[in-house]
Amino acid sequence: MVEARDNPGSKLELELRRGVLVLAVLSQLREFQYGYSLRQALAQRGMPIEEGTLYPLLRRLEGQGVLASEWRIEDGPPRRYYRLNDAGEAMLAELTAFWNSLVGTMGGLLEGDGK
Repeated sequence: MVEARDNPGSKLELELRRGVLVLAVLSQLREFQYGYSLRQALAQRGMPIEEGTLYPLLRRLEGQGVLASEWRIEDGPPRRYYRLNDAGEAMLAELTAFWNSLVGTMGGLLEGDGK
């Protein structure tokens, strides 16, 4: 049996998935969410993400100025909640337009119509 780490196809699938994680995360942060709720929302929509990938990504996006965050204490331990700010909304719109264009291009390439 070929293990995933030895399967070139699996490695390529992982690379493709990594490439869309930013867009997936941004798409779920129109409202405040904390890390665990964001992980659940993504997993329910078919995009599971590991904690070790999500939290550094959230910190990086916040550092890039596209997320706002705040600490809240609600029914449990303090949690950091994240949400798109205005720059994040603009980035989401830009990446969504690029994604839609890319999907159209790839659809044509994969169907072989030469567009």
